[in-house]
Amino acid sequence: MTRPTYDPARTGLLFVDPYNDFLSAGGKLWPRVKDVAEQVGLIDNLKAIVATTRERNIQVFIVPHHRWEPGDYRRWKHVNPSQIRSGESHLCAVGTWGGEWHPDFVPREGDVIVKEHWAQSGFANTDLDQQLKQHGVEKVILVGLVANTCIESNGRFAMELGYHVTLVTDATAAYSLEMMHAAHRLNGPTYAHAILTTAELIASLHAKATSVG
Repeated sequence: MTRPTYDPARTGLLFVDPYNDFLSAGGKLWPRVKDVAEQVGLIDNLKAIVATTRERNIQVFIVPHHRWEPGDYRRWKHVNPSQIRSGESHLCAVGTWGGEWHPDFVPREGDVIVKEHWAQSGFANTDLDQQLKQHGVEKVILVGLVANTCIESNGRFAMELGYHVTLVTDATAAYSLEMMHAAHRLNGPTYAHAILTTAELIASLHAKATSVG
């Protein structure tokens, strides 16, 4: 893959699930991703990417998972295993610390907070595609959690809709290194147009800034 360039006016950062339950010590999902997250430097990389995209005036889209509420999934015909676990653990429950934004990634004025997704894709049954189109976005950069579920699902859906997709290998995490390998090395090349590290992405963003400056 050739190194892409990013026109800020046509690029969007898709930050998936920046909740305390996903990213904070004490969060319900954090123990499952902690080892991989710390090995790849997830939190610092996310901070660097968010800071750079804001500096470049790239639109930030928060792509949040549904926050649990009493009655969720009741009488559903086909609840999947992940939804069952989320329901049992009250993942990112409304009105709880776990369902609040990680303190380093609280949305700012001007960020677009997409409607919450119920499963893995931030596009399915939400306004994400409409928001991207209305903002003139053609290239999406995917960061957040989890690499082999929500990140992969969003990337595949974005590609099917005609977007240029960038995966950032160390700005996500999974429950194991094997899952990370599958997400980025085996599955990623089947749909992503660019697979970069945080350092490579930031260099590309700054290179674009230099070329138009």
